[in-house]
Amino acid sequence: MLKKVRQLIESVNDTLKGQLDLEEHGGRTFEGVAVRVAQRLLAMAAAIWHNNKTGAPVTRSLIAYDH
Repeated sequence: MLKKVRQLIESVNDTLKGQLDLEEHGGRTFEGVAVRVAQRLLAMAAAIWHNNKTGAPVTRSLIAYDH
């Protein structure tokens, strides 16, 4: 059971670092970092929702929105 939880945590962490570029957020204050993280999480949630509603084969991919 702990292996599944660890895998989930590592997957979320990798997604946050990779697709959302959270290591280079550019925020200078705690509030600035929080706002930038929230914006990126909301954007990813909107992209997943959109991909799900349009029947995209891969719903977690942000490649189409990266241009």
